[in-house]
Amino acid sequence: MRHTVKLQGITVGWSDLEDAEPSVGRARGVFRPGIGYDLVQPVFQLFRDAVPARGGAVADEELLARYHRSRDALQLTLEDGAGVAIATTAIHIADYASGASAAARELEVLIADDGYWRRRNAGA
Repeated sequence: MRHTVKLQGITVGWSDLEDAEPSVGRARGVFRPGIGYDLVQPVFQLFRDAVPARGGAVADEELLARYHRSRDALQLTLEDGAGVAIATTAIHIADYASGASAAARELEVLIADDGYWRRRNAGA
């Protein structure tokens, strides 16, 4: 199911959130940028600069703290395929793409919406 990330109503991108871990409230999947991604990409590049290798160690703690403050200030939202808002506690885009390689971008969300997990588990 398509999940859309928005910034004040502007589509930033979407993902099917192929990998879900309901027990920890986390879902992730390949991120496909939308028309509004350019508006937020510099924030997610802060993360890439702070953690230069996917899954690697933090290289710059101060830059990582700046990333978290900037990401939280964006107040991104997540919607399901029907346009229903999903309550999240964090939305993160790991952008290690060079050029147009979408496979190097991943959306990870912490979902605090019990109803979402029930609907997802029920196949809705």
